[in-house]
Order: sequence, then structure tokens, then C-alpha cells
Amino acid sequence: MNSVKGLLAASVVSVQNSWFIYPACQNCLSRLIVDSRRFNCLKCGCTGEAKNASYRYRLSLKIADTSDLFDITVFGSCLDPFFGVTAENLQRYIQDFSQLSGETNAEASTGALVQAVETCFIGKRFIFGL
Repeated sequence: MNSVKGLLAASVVSVQNSWFIYPACQNCLSRLIVDSRRFNCLKCGCTGEAKNASYRYRLSLKIADTSDLFDITVFGSCLDPFFGVTAENLQRYIQDFSQLSGETNAEASTGALVQAVETCFIGKRFIFGL
């Protein structure tokens, strides 16, 4: 995040996405294209082995202050305290859980996580740096 231009006190109305972690380029933070063996950044051209891909939080929210609704996206390590772990570690836990449970559909195995995130954020008031 560059410099904060203002602060907004608002309540979270809804969580807009069901996947809160994305594979991120270590150079430019763009979303990586990951297959079973390799990753590739379309923005800066960075490549590597899929097992070495970094992950980052991306949480899209609909928020409301006293007069307006806003769509915002919160990125990065500022979400670590809310999740209790880094995005990298949460991704590892999700993969381990999927392997242990035999679940092949990654989104199906994250239903409890989505519900927990909604419980943590919806209806709560936060101060957002814009």
C-alpha cells in the first residue's frame, strides 16, 4: 500500500469472494498462473517451480458507513492478525487438510473457512485506510 490518503470507519456488510488467498508474484505482487509444476507471472515474466509460489491475502468486502456503500479489497499481511497465520501458512494448512480428507475439490473443502471469515467480518466495524 502506498500512502494512506484518508481513513474510513465502516461496517462490513458482506464478503464478496470465497477465496481469500492467491498465488502472488514476489516481484510485482500480481496473480501467478500456477499449474502442477510451474508458476508464471504474466505481468513481469517471473517463473519458478509451483511448490515455491508465494501466497498473499486478498479479501474483497462490501462496507457501509453512515451514508454510502463501498466495494473495497484488502490485500496482504495486514490480514495476518485476523486469520492468525500468514497467507502462505494458511494455504499450506488448506492443502494439507484437502490431502488428509481426500477432498479433490479445493473450494468444497474451504466451506468452513468461508463461514469463519464471514462470522469474523460481517457486521463488525473497522477503520479502513484508503
